Amino acid sequence: MKLEAVELRTVALPLVRPFRTSFGTDYVREALLVRARTDGGDGWGECVASTEPLYSSEFVAAAWLVLVDFLLPRLFAAPSLAAADVPSLLGDVSGHRMAKAALEMAVLDAELRAGGVSFQSYLGGSGDRVTPGVSVGITPTVGELLEVVSGYLDEGYRRVKLKIEPGFDYEPVSAVRELVGDDYMLQVDANTAYTRADFDHLARLDDAHLLLLEQPLGEEDILGHAQLAKHISTPVCLDESILSAQLASDAVELGACSIVNIKPGRVGGYIEAVRVHDVCAEAGVPVWCGGMLETGIGRAANLALATLPGFRLPGDISATKRYFAEDITDDFELVDGSIGVPHGPGLGVDVDIARLERFTQRRELVTRR
Repeated sequence: MKLEAVELRTVALPLVRPFRTSFGTDYVREALLVRARTDGGDGWGECVASTEPLYSSEFVAAAWLVLVDFLLPRLFAAPSLAAADVPSLLGDVSGHRMAKAALEMAVLDAELRAGGVSFQSYLGGSGDRVTPGVSVGITPTVGELLEVVSGYLDEGYRRVKLKIEPGFDYEPVSAVRELVGDDYMLQVDANTAYTRADFDHLARLDDAHLLLLEQPLGEEDILGHAQLAKHISTPVCLDESILSAQLASDAVELGACSIVNIKPGRVGGYIEAVRVHDVCAEAGVPVWCGGMLETGIGRAANLALATLPGFRLPGDISATKRYFAEDITDDFELVDGSIGVPHGPGLGVDVDIARLERFTQRRELVTRR
C-alpha cells in the first residue's frame, strides 16, 4: 500500500458511571483515533493513552504531537507500506508505544480490509465468541460496591476484577467474595498502589482465594514482585511492567509473575502483543487481554486478540454498555456470558460517522509534505 494521508481525531465519550482507580477518576473517555487513508482504502486505529500521564507517561496531547511530528513523516517517506513494516520504520523513535500502536493498527486495518482478511485470522486466533470479565472501579462505600457487582452478576459476567488501593482492599474484597461465592472467578488490580512495606498486608488477600493480584508494586520493581510472589499464595500478575515480549520473558524467568496481562497499546501494537503471547505460551504462563476504556474500534481488535490459544483467562473486554451509553461503532453485547468476535475484513466493524462527528473535539488531516 501507499499511505496517502492520516486523519487524527480526539473524541469524548461520556462514561455511564465514573470509573475510579488508584490513579484517579474518569468521567469521560477522551480517545485519540487514527484513520489511515491508503491507495487501497481506509483503516482505523485507536490510541489508548489517557488524558493525563498517570497510568503511563504517555497522554493524548503528547501522542498527537509525536504522531504528527515524528511518526507519520517516517511512514510517509516509505515508497510502499505493509503493517508488518511499521514497527521497524518507527523503531528509531524512543518510547511512545501507544502512539505507535494506534498507527500500526490503522495501517493493519486498511491492509486487511483491502485483502478481505479478518483481524482475527491475521493474528492467528480462532473461534466465534470470547468470555469476558468486568472491571469494577473503587466505590465510596463497600455497600455501593456490592450493589455494582450484583448488577454485573445479573448480567452474566463470569469474572469480576476489583480495583483496590491502600484503605480499600481487604474489607471490600472479602465482602465481594462472600457475595459471589467460593467458586466464582474474582481478581484484584492495584495499579502500582503498594510498596514492599505492604507485603504482610497484601498476604491477607490470600484469604479471598483470588484468581490473581495484578500489578501491586511499581512498574519498575520487578525484583519486588519476585519477592512478593514468594511471600503470598495468590498468583501475581503483571500489567504496567510488561512493555515488550522481552520484558515479559524476563519477568517470568525471574519469578516476578505467573500470569501476564497483555494490553496491545502498552506494548506498542498487536504485532508485539502476539509476541508477548507467544513467549508466555512457551513458558506455560496464561495471559489475558486488559482493557483501556476503548471505543468499539479498540474493543473489536482486543476481541480478535483474545481468541489466541494462550488467552486462558477472561479479559477486560466488557460489553459496550459497561462503559458507554453510545459508542462510535455498533454495540458489543453480552449474550449468555460471552461476546461475539467480528469476522469481517479488517477489524470487522464500521464507524458511525454521524456519531463520530458529534463526539469529535479536535480533528487534523496530515498529508505527505
